[in-house]
Amino acid sequence: QVQLVESGGGSVQAGESLRVSCTTSGNTYRHYCMAWFRQAPGKEREWVAHILTRSDSTAYTDSVKGRFTISQDNAQNTLYLQMNSLKPQDTAMYYCAADVGAGGRCSISEHYTYWGQGTQVIVSS
Repeated sequence: QVQLVESGGGSVQAGESLRVSCTTSGNTYRHYCMAWFRQAPGKEREWVAHILTRSDSTAYTDSVKGRFTISQDNAQNTLYLQMNSLKPQDTAMYYCAADVGAGGRCSISEHYTYWGQGTQVIVSS
């Protein structure tokens, strides 16, 4: 059974940086893509970024482009999200997600089978 465990969330001031991590275990195949989603209180879960695991190709939602960077360390089975120049509107629970290895639309939550429990990011002004 694939398991995803996020870590690294916390409380910061606007303009500061955080890096959240997602460590995977139990996977016997390579995922096609992995992603970060976030959900703010009272809002729907939204896609933040994804990475194609074979090519390292990445994509970002417009609101984080130029500020966030998604990356992977295959040796450590870890997915990262480096978040710079954080804004109060980035406050949310951040979730990592992994698929079952087939292609598809990596920017929609329905594509993903495995989810972590989330890590809280709070950005104050």
